[in-house]
Formats: sequence, structure tokens, C-alpha cells
Amino acid sequence: MQMRMNGRNALVTGGSRGIGRAIAKHFAGAGANVAIIARDAAALEEARAEIAAAGSTKTIAVAADVATAEGCRKAFEATQKAFGQLDVLVNNAGTSQRGEFTAVSDEVWQNDIDLKLFAAIRLCRLAFPGMKARRWGRVINVLNIGAKAPAAASAPTSVTRAAGMALTKVLAGEGAPHNVLVNAVLVGRIESHQWVRRHAAENKGRTLAEFYAEMARGIPLGRIGTAEEFAGMVLFLASDAGSYLTGTAINIDGGLSPVV
Repeated sequence: MQMRMNGRNALVTGGSRGIGRAIAKHFAGAGANVAIIARDAAALEEARAEIAAAGSTKTIAVAADVATAEGCRKAFEATQKAFGQLDVLVNNAGTSQRGEFTAVSDEVWQNDIDLKLFAAIRLCRLAFPGMKARRWGRVINVLNIGAKAPAAASAPTSVTRAAGMALTKVLAGEGAPHNVLVNAVLVGRIESHQWVRRHAAENKGRTLAEFYAEMARGIPLGRIGTAEEFAGMVLFLASDAGSYLTGTAINIDGGLSPVV
């Protein structure tokens, strides 16, 4: 079965860079209309132009902060207005906040919960009724492998990601009778904008390629993954090719996670 999304309408949060941008490009190339959501209007417009060039469908960019209820409503309503309905929701917005447990403040915890967990909760609450009524829908939650195997000093991100995995399972059970499929994809070490930022911040004189090579140590496949490889799995889950998968949490990590 071909991984096509002809006539489908998708919303991708965190869609201006990295993994989110790659997902949106794959969707557009497969025939979907795509709404990308992020806070940086300039980066969004640059991404929108690139994504639009990947297919002959409609692409819109919505500047919104999905860490807020207002931002979630804005993103959803703009997508509804542009496309008429939402068929595929990808909850991808997030950062990697982590540190020694006693050093993580209430503010950092709350920001992480709002951006990673409440954004998904709010957007799913908005999207689910229409998906259930039409008896077709896909929700894909982008988490990380720390959701299954949290390491020391990985809070708050591993905790909110684990909650995202539980949310995935809850919604999969509720959506299944209505053909609304809900899955999670777990990021290992994948090329992304956050790693580019971290490389620049470290300023150790290494090239980005050298930085990525160091990151690859310990990965069974011997390299870090690309955003395009990650996006390929998301496209599979969003298309009819993935029509018998729901309630799963799939590692995209080159074999790094000790938990399957």
C-alpha cells in the first residue's frame, strides 16, 4: 500500500524547523494540506514556502504559542478555517529541559508541562470530536525514548514525555471504536535544530559533523538519525498504510533505547 494522504488535512506543531518541518514536507509530498504551527513568524514563513514546494497542496503557517489554551485554539481554528476539517494531528512542539531533580524549579516544571503535555491535551480535545464524527482520524504524539527509560537528571522532560505516552494509550482506547488511531513516536538521537543550537552554544571548536559523530557513540547503528527518517515513520502512521496500528509507542533511535 502506498503511503498517500490525498485529500487529508494535517496540523503539525513545532513545524517550522527540524523534525516538524520534515514531517510537514513528507505530508505535503504525499498529497495532504498542511498547517504548520510555531511561535517564530519569520521561520514559519520560510518553512511554509519550502513545504509548499514539496507538493501541489495547500500549506498555511500559523504563529501561535501552543503552550497556552489561546494558542491551541488559534492553531486549531485557523486550520479548520483554511481546510474545513482536521484529519491528522501531530503534537511535535517541545524542548529538552533537563537537570538535577532538586535544581529544577516550579517554573521550569510548569513550562514543560504546558508545552509538552497540556498542548497535546488541548489540541486533542479540540480535534477528537470531529475525527470521531467522521470515523477517521490520526493523532501522532512525538515524544522521546526517555518516556520508556528515563535516566538520572532527565526531569522534567522524561516525566512529561512519559505522561504523553500514557495520554496516547488513553486516547487510543477511546478513539479505536471510531477509527481514530493514536500513536506515539519516540525520538532517540535525531538531527534537529535543538542539536544545532546546543553545538553552537558549546563553542568547543568542533564542527557540527564532529559533534554528531560524538553523539553517535553507543548507538548500535553507529550514527544519529535524520529528520527525514523520522518523518517517514510519521507518514506511515498518518496514512492508510498504518490502518491497524493504534496505542503503540515506536522508538526511532537506531537501537539506542534499552526498552523496546
